[in-house]
Amino acid sequence: MARIERGDMAQDRLYAELSAAHAPAIARLARAVEADADRARDLEQDMHLALWHSLATYDGRCAPGTWTYRVIHNIAATHVARARRGTRLVSLDETDTILAADDPETAVDHSRLLARLHGLVATLKPTDRSVILLYLEGIDASTIADVVGLSPGNVAVKVHRIKTLLASHFATETPS
Repeated sequence: MARIERGDMAQDRLYAELSAAHAPAIARLARAVEADADRARDLEQDMHLALWHSLATYDGRCAPGTWTYRVIHNIAATHVARARRGTRLVSLDETDTILAADDPETAVDHSRLLARLHGLVATLKPTDRSVILLYLEGIDASTIADVVGLSPGNVAVKVHRIKTLLASHFATETPS
């Protein structure tokens, strides 16, 4: 996307590209900040609509992916602020591909492990939660910094501290 086109056709084309590339991440973020499945689907639709609307003002000063994550992060943050209740994570990834379908014990253990991880991530402050969720999406520190408004160095420090915190909880807690 070397050249920024103007008009509804260009906006639609850019939205189609970004939506195709980032739809799974948008869905995961919606499920991460909204435990209720129906509300998560509504939030996902809100994110897509906000992304489409925002592309009318996209000027190419940042990467399209960075723009996308900034828009959906802002919608998620607004949703959490409006809800004024504790955010519970439902899913970070599609666990079906991780779990061994023919080993029920492994599936149950893995589900419990993910539930503990989600619970711990849910207790983080909103900025820290956003940083680790974006990190888990494979987003680099520089892009995360642009999205959440921190320096890349601060993001790297936060990621390290959050990973250490999560690891220490798993080392000290016994599974229920």
